[in-house]
Amino acid sequence: MDRLIIEFDRALRTMFGPARSTRPMPGGGLPEAELSPQEKRHAAALMRVNHCGEVCAQALYQGQALTSRNPVVTRALRRAGDEETEHLAWTERRIEELGGRKSLLNPVWYVGSLTVGVLAGRFGEAANLGFLAETEAQVEAHLADHMGRLPQADRKSWAVLEQMQQDEISHARTARQLGAQELPLPVKLAMRLASKVMTTTTYWV
Repeated sequence: MDRLIIEFDRALRTMFGPARSTRPMPGGGLPEAELSPQEKRHAAALMRVNHCGEVCAQALYQGQALTSRNPVVTRALRRAGDEETEHLAWTERRIEELGGRKSLLNPVWYVGSLTVGVLAGRFGEAANLGFLAETEAQVEAHLADHMGRLPQADRKSWAVLEQMQQDEISHARTARQLGAQELPLPVKLAMRLASKVMTTTTYWV
């Protein structure tokens, strides 16, 4: 019961509470660029997508940790989740600086990702880690795409995404070192399709 209460509190904090970071925000010392209203809206929408992605990552790792039976794997998932909390804080702050808002669909994506995480954990530790590694690989590619789509002058947002990308690479490397299993191609394609639906919808909503 105590664990359920703790996990429920974690979910509420992720979806509705302000995120906290122990590390300084990347690019925090850079000056704010002169962006047109259209560029600001675009940059804010991209950061909203990235914030939503971090909400999904929190839920995914929470679900995976709940069903993991290996303490080493559970700790790795929790560490990854802690860094994703920092990413939440950074993207949330950047959205505010750009005059944007967070996605209204965050609770929907959270519940869906939590369910996927619980199911992934049911397939054993190797598959669980494989899911973590593939998720991070897809997020890494997604961040690289967004870094190329940001307004060229928006170096503050670029710095945030660059540090997030480095963290995701580290998470994937850790998962492989712990014995991640390569996921079947249909699973990878399904993950990409779900990610495409989420990112396209969240850009606008």
